[in-house]
Amino acid sequence: MDIAMQAAITRNPPPGAPAETGYRQEFLTYRLGEEEYAIDILKVQEIRGYDAVTRIAGAPAFVKGVINLRGTIVPIVDLRIKFGLGNAEYTPFTVTIILNVGGRIVGIVVDSVSDVTGLLPEQIRPAPDFASGLDTAYIQGLGTLDERMLIVVDIEKLMLSGEMALVDESAPETRAAA
Repeated sequence: MDIAMQAAITRNPPPGAPAETGYRQEFLTYRLGEEEYAIDILKVQEIRGYDAVTRIAGAPAFVKGVINLRGTIVPIVDLRIKFGLGNAEYTPFTVTIILNVGGRIVGIVVDSVSDVTGLLPEQIRPAPDFASGLDTAYIQGLGTLDERMLIVVDIEKLMLSGEMALVDESAPETRAAA
């Protein structure tokens, strides 16, 4: 059973499942530096080891380039660079998460993937407002799981934002997703 199918079953339990299990949203968790992040598992198409990319002249620094994924040209974004978390070091644990957002396939480079975990709505708290220049527009909230704190990212909102320059904002699928 693939990851998306498992998540769909968890979100929509089969008839007869105990009511007390509650609604759990499934997230893929990954690391960037010392922090752990989470994204909606239903946006994840696949997870691949990090491979070299073809650089694109004039692209922002966080856009590493593109790869050819079974005939589809996929832009690759390094989230460590995008979030200003210092220099990215590519190790054997570095992976590319291939996403399907707004009808577009994009990849994100992260330091490592942790696991798939479910969170109940009460486990996700709103992101605090910061007076500084920290942009929390793409943070859905902070998830707590035992001793772990997860930064829950609205990956679709982030990837489809104008500042990412990954999609043509006038394209019909982008307008429909916004």
